Amino acid sequence: MTVEEISKRISVDPNVCFGKPCIRGTRLWVSLILDFLASGMSADEILANYPGLVKEDIQAAIAYGAEMSRERFVEVSAG
Repeated sequence: MTVEEISKRISVDPNVCFGKPCIRGTRLWVSLILDFLASGMSADEILANYPGLVKEDIQAAIAYGAEMSRERFVEVSAG
């Protein structure tokens, strides 16, 4: 997914959700979608719980997270 495609689905607005990245047109944080996926929830389960979302929104959230990981990192132990 290109940056242009991501920007069609993800918005960052200082007046919405404290400026956190959200699925465009919603107040669903990208981090929430990523947390759901990381906890083992499937894309289909997320879509069932949030009927306003489409599969491309979830793909954009993953792509956004991947792009952000190129800029930042979280310390983890080596062992």
